[in-house]
Amino acid sequence: MRAGPGHVLHFSEDPTITRFVPHVAVTAQQPQAFVWAVDHDRAPDYWFPRQCPRAMAWTRPDSTPADRLRIIGEGCGDRVHAIEYRWLNAMRTVRLYAYRLPATAFRPFGTPEPHAHVATEPVVPLGPPEPVGDLLEHHAEAGIQLRVLTDLWPFWDAVTTSTLGFSGIRLRNATPRPAITTSDRR
Repeated sequence: MRAGPGHVLHFSEDPTITRFVPHVAVTAQQPQAFVWAVDHDRAPDYWFPRQCPRAMAWTRPDSTPADRLRIIGEGCGDRVHAIEYRWLNAMRTVRLYAYRLPATAFRPFGTPEPHAHVATEPVVPLGPPEPVGDLLEHHAEAGIQLRVLTDLWPFWDAVTTSTLGFSGIRLRNATPRPAITTSDRR
């Protein structure tokens, strides 16, 4: 499920939305009210239950071969997503929907490279929402590794200190980082 020419996507577990109204998200780092959507390339970031914490990494032109091998692996594609085991059942059973929204109502958002599209006026979907279907199958068909981990933090730490592109969504919902003790610091 990806956006195509002339539209962007908004993913939701609610199939009854008829109009998207700008709002300030609870997790917003900016005060403006927006309607949020994603394009073709960033759609896989949302092939998850809404509240599922996820860490993602992908190759960029300036990614080193060593980082690619260390984090993604040999012959394993260009992208990897990671979730925690406790979210696997939700990945299998969630009913996720994609709303197609007119791209003309949106502008790219994010620096240094855009990661989303935002609108500042209400937006009406181009049609009814479409069921996204099997999220594991979408990952497989797109050639995106999906790793299921006990703890996201070691993966996240490796990704954020690498030359790969990365994104973390809903990480506040991840199992908390283990506390560092005095003996750990030696």
